[in-house]
Amino acid sequence: MNMPKSELLRATDLALADQWEAAHEVVQAYDDDPTAAWIHAVLHKIEGDLGNARYWYQRADRMSHVTDKPRAELAVIRAGLTTNEHGCN
Repeated sequence: MNMPKSELLRATDLALADQWEAAHEVVQAYDDDPTAAWIHAVLHKIEGDLGNARYWYQRADRMSHVTDKPRAELAVIRAGLTTNEHGCN
């Protein structure tokens, strides 16, 4: 099931506001959505759980972003959601 864009934006905004747990709750509901999986990966990177982050990067097909800075990466995701670029839903 694809996650609605409004929920993806909400999860991204929560993460950017340092509300990791709330953002995590939002993305967990949409495990099969690639953008949700990408956000999920960033959240685990922020948490310091790099093994879990790598799992979600693989699910999102975004392994090239593993070393990105989390806030910059979230900004890229958010920009993609608002302009429908970067492969976001």
